[in-house]
Amino acid sequence: MDDDFKEAVKFHGHICPGLAIGYRVAKYAKEHYPRSEDEELVAIAENKSCSVDAIQALLGCTFGKGNLVCNDFGKQVFTIYSREKGKALRIYFKGEVLEGMDRLRQKAAEGTLSTEEKRDLEAMRDKLIQKILRAPDDEILSVTEVSIPAPEKARVYPSLKCQQCGEAFMEIMGRTAGGKVVCQECYEKMVG
Repeated sequence: MDDDFKEAVKFHGHICPGLAIGYRVAKYAKEHYPRSEDEELVAIAENKSCSVDAIQALLGCTFGKGNLVCNDFGKQVFTIYSREKGKALRIYFKGEVLEGMDRLRQKAAEGTLSTEEKRDLEAMRDKLIQKILRAPDDEILSVTEVSIPAPEKARVYPSLKCQQCGEAFMEIMGRTAGGKVVCQECYEKMVG
């Protein structure tokens, strides 16, 4: 386990195929762009799985800094945009490597795995993690340079106090309902 993978595991909390996928994507991106200290890189994730944690840990792209965007299409795809270079890499993890696990993963989610099936799934999982970590890039990653508009930089907005619940919220997220300026949560309760 190299130091980057250890860092991703520490951030995520455990080793799993999803984390290994994100690690491989992040390692590839780091070969082309330096880690983001502020907003130099923007990662656009097309999923909200374990893989995103490796992107955060290794590339420095986070929701808090505003340089991690989630467009959840359920795909293991990441577009990594470099503000310095003005270009982006779209990295798709070839999902064929996961084939054969779906039936057991579904049974695990339902809580209906037998003891033998649990052992089989664990063995498949461990084998899969090793394959993801060791496979050549071109075997598991499809990479294309893409032209996208520069993502908007993070902005700081003033806060307002919700006239319904009294909690502060970002001004741009405010709504009006019943003659009051309210947070989105109260708005949905008032009109829904």
